[in-house]
Amino acid sequence: MSISTKAPAQLQARGLSAGYDRKIVSQELSLTIPDGRFTVIVGPNACGKSTLLKTLARLIKPHAGEVVLDGRSISAIPAKELARTLGLLPQSSISPDGITVAELVARGRFPHQKLLRQWSKEDEAAVTEAMAMTGVTALSATLVDELSGGQRQRVWVAMVLAQETPLLLLDEPTTFLDIAHQIELLELFRELNRTRGYTLVAVLHDLNHASRYADNIVAMKDGRVVAEGAPADVITEELVEEVFGLPCRVIEDPVSLTPLVIPLGRPAHAEMAG
Repeated sequence: MSISTKAPAQLQARGLSAGYDRKIVSQELSLTIPDGRFTVIVGPNACGKSTLLKTLARLIKPHAGEVVLDGRSISAIPAKELARTLGLLPQSSISPDGITVAELVARGRFPHQKLLRQWSKEDEAAVTEAMAMTGVTALSATLVDELSGGQRQRVWVAMVLAQETPLLLLDEPTTFLDIAHQIELLELFRELNRTRGYTLVAVLHDLNHASRYADNIVAMKDGRVVAEGAPADVITEELVEEVFGLPCRVIEDPVSLTPLVIPLGRPAHAEMAG
């Protein structure tokens, strides 16, 4: 297989203050992403999950603090070198007009191209396997503009996999996917982590998916980390109500034996007057 087992890459946020323009979303946030693990970041809307992920990926320049990758400040790493270590699947991506699925996935190989080494058998094998793993091989000659939202999402995942980086950052990767394809994709991520050594960091909204597939959960609220650890230690009735304002019961999932969140209904403070 061309997409081979990866050596872990350590990613850290040290005293990170980040946001957009003058708006600070998170302040003095420190976090170490466990090597070779599947970390999922959860929290309510606008709590800073995606901001953190984009800052870790160097898409956002921090106001203070730094992101460190394998002991080096990420700001000092040349772009192409960084792209051989860290891959990012953003929330929304725009493809060039008139590009086919195979052509878009092939763009994941750009970090591996050199002046005297253009397209190779290794590149071809990586693209072929990435499309097979995400179930888009049959769409290879189709224009990306003609795809459904779920198909398009799987193509973007294939492009990131073709990049062959040991560290993958995934911002809401199950967006637009129906439940069957959500599970299929999460199972793929777990396989990449457990059998091939990838370090994964994903932002997810579904707490039950996070509990089932993550080794490590980071819970955020108001731009700060309020809990981190194994799903059984983080996903508790008290934390879900504190972070999401949602009364619930947490029971053991009879299939995965991981925490299963059962909402009790609408919080009393959310009732509309009148």
